[in-house]
Amino acid sequence: MINPAKLEEIAKQITNNMPQGVKNLADTLEGKTKQAIQNKLAEMDFVTREEFDIQSQVLIRTREKLTELESKVASLEQQLNSAQNKPVE
Repeated sequence: MINPAKLEEIAKQITNNMPQGVKNLADTLEGKTKQAIQNKLAEMDFVTREEFDIQSQVLIRTREKLTELESKVASLEQQLNSAQNKPVE
C-alpha cells in the first residue's frame, strides 16, 4: 500500500510547481465548489445530531405518555361500562 505521507508530499510538489494562474484557478474552483455544496446542504434543511437526539427523546417521552393515557382511558371505559351494567336499586 502507498504511504499517505508520500502521496501528500507528491501532491505538494505538484502544487508548488504549478504556474500561479493555475493555482489561483484551482483555489477559486475549490472555493466556489465548497460554497455550492454548502448552499445545497442548507436548502436540504438537515438537522444536527444534537437536534435529532433531542427530538428522539421528546418522541420517547410522548410515546410513554400516550401509553399511559391509553391505559387510563381503557380503565375509565371499563368503569363506565361496569356502572352502566349495574342494576339500578
